[in-house]
Amino acid sequence: MAGVLTLIFIISCLNLLLSHRCSSHPLCTNFRAPFTSKTPLSFCQYNGSVCCNATEDLKLRNQFKSMNVSVSACASVLKSILCSRCDQFSAELYRIDSAQRTVPVLCNSSISTSSSQSQQAKVDYCAEVWDKCHNVSIINSPFALQAKGGIQINSTSKLTELWQSKGAFCDEFGGASDDGATCFNGGPVLLNSSENFSPPSGICLEKIGNGSYLNMVAHPDGSNRVFLSNQAGKLWLAMLPEQGSGETLGIDESNPFLDLTDEVHADAALGLLGIAFHPNFQQNGRFFASFNCDKVQWPGCSGRCSCNSDIGCDPSELSSDNGARPCQYHSVITEFTTNSTTLNLSLVSQIRPVEVRRILTMGLPFTSQHGGQILFGPKDGYLYFMMGDGGGSGDPYNFSQNKRSLLGKIMRLDIDTIPSAKDISEFDLWGNYSIPKDNPFYEDHELLPEIWAMGFRNPWRCSFDSERPSYFLCADVGQDQYEEVDIVTKGGNYGWRVYEGPLLYNLSNYSEANNSSNPINAIFPVMGYNHSSLNKAEGSASISGGYFYRSMTDPCLYGRYLYADLYADVIWAGFENPKGSGNFTTDQLAVKCAQDSPIQCNAEPELTSPALGFIFSFGQDNKKDIFILTSNGVYRIVRSSRCNYTCSRENVTDFTAPPGSDVDPPSSSPSSGSKFSSPLTLQILVFTCVSLIGLLSFLL
Repeated sequence: MAGVLTLIFIISCLNLLLSHRCSSHPLCTNFRAPFTSKTPLSFCQYNGSVCCNATEDLKLRNQFKSMNVSVSACASVLKSILCSRCDQFSAELYRIDSAQRTVPVLCNSSISTSSSQSQQAKVDYCAEVWDKCHNVSIINSPFALQAKGGIQINSTSKLTELWQSKGAFCDEFGGASDDGATCFNGGPVLLNSSENFSPPSGICLEKIGNGSYLNMVAHPDGSNRVFLSNQAGKLWLAMLPEQGSGETLGIDESNPFLDLTDEVHADAALGLLGIAFHPNFQQNGRFFASFNCDKVQWPGCSGRCSCNSDIGCDPSELSSDNGARPCQYHSVITEFTTNSTTLNLSLVSQIRPVEVRRILTMGLPFTSQHGGQILFGPKDGYLYFMMGDGGGSGDPYNFSQNKRSLLGKIMRLDIDTIPSAKDISEFDLWGNYSIPKDNPFYEDHELLPEIWAMGFRNPWRCSFDSERPSYFLCADVGQDQYEEVDIVTKGGNYGWRVYEGPLLYNLSNYSEANNSSNPINAIFPVMGYNHSSLNKAEGSASISGGYFYRSMTDPCLYGRYLYADLYADVIWAGFENPKGSGNFTTDQLAVKCAQDSPIQCNAEPELTSPALGFIFSFGQDNKKDIFILTSNGVYRIVRSSRCNYTCSRENVTDFTAPPGSDVDPPSSSPSSGSKFSSPLTLQILVFTCVSLIGLLSFLL
């Protein structure tokens, strides 16, 4: 009996844990960002940011006419349902992450008090659709199409012929708007503004190391170890100390995990710029590095020049840049392997610097603005490669807006599929990789097939939100006016060199771009800052992108996106409001170093803030704690109370499990399953369930 009751309780807990969905920022069903239509839609009455152009609007009109609905009340709701594909939240309405749908999720119950969706969603729209259409003949009904698994049926049907009752119909098509998901209530999705949370008091740091690194990646085995690499080309395996232990970073710099200094050319803007472990590293031992090389110094540094006749660029006409000839330096992505006989790859402490496979090699026209970061997508498993515009003031050859150039782009590559000879020839590939079948190229054949997004100057540090993978944020370094953070989406154009952030960069570039037969639809940044707002003494600024803070350590930072500037001891936190809207407000936060820091922080004269030096990058460990990599060392964000900051949500006696945060941004779309939108809430519920199960077992 006890076992049965315990099993029932476990199932109940699991159902509760799996009961939440989570929404995304505005996104269309083709995974692209919404846009502002050049001409108003004539059939679907959507304004502002939309997911339909005039051609798609006409297609929906023709689909509606073909249904031949004779009852006006039913015709009205069917038109609204068809036009929901134009809604800027259509990706969420159609749940494109989980199933193929021909009908959006129809609101069929009152929204919760914590929902981010407007109170208008209280309308039981699913019941309204049934009441108005259940006995109406519809040709090629979208409801019937979805019921048949997407198979075209070319027939006339009534809802009552497929579903016996309103309840059965709404079980199929209905859904509530909870605190994560959205549903369709007959019109454009509207979001409520969230509560106006005050910004955190500040950020408290502890210094755990003196080394200077560009990259930090958590060990794929889930342990408290990380990989750190420097610009010169060395990679180390390091042990992170427990917070409050007083210990420092465990690293032996005399014994690197991998040494690529013979291959890497390191200079002001060149070096080992990116490292990434295959999603299945624990099984296959595959590891990737992105670096710059000098073909004069290393015979293996050889590839096509990115300045070529295909894009109207002649390298012989380019002058030397900082003493280097055009395409003397290359960007390279290479694959290595642990090549170990041990079955437990967590035990591997060193690998040989022998390439297993060259993924990509590309000659660079100038000596700066090469991006270089590589990341694996958390949902699709593809390799994302961030590339700058190649250098030169103002992108003189307009590489970023040239669809036949890989400069100024984010690429998306399939490194698990070896390309065929036919693909190499047909796609004119730059290396040993394949093209994902859903890359934008398949919809826009003017693009090179590798391109995922374009219009960047120098993307410096991108990250996928660990709770909402559709939030792919990239910081892009500006020219001399503005530093920006973008939400990167499929096929997005982020404006450079026509725009620098939200600012018009050059009037002649704007006129040229918007008088063409294919004008750009620039996506403007969601966060950023003007150069004039800081570092007037330096006369320079350069953004370093970070992460959404998802740690349990400082709950007052939870859900905020952190980023910084290379030249200033400044950290910003971006807060999304309303939740799921893609609209952010930012606050510049005070920064202090804990008095009990394992390594004492150097302070600025007459200031309490630590002298961080140049802020190169951010890192994240397996506990989701955030680290700051600077020229003066490695810093970790710790409990705010250690710096005498006040956080009402912090449990001082047990900072690993603070009470649930009110800051509860939605989780991702695309997402393969239901999950809680707040990991704080999830952890508390798991703990509660486990505790009660234990108590139940004891009592019975």
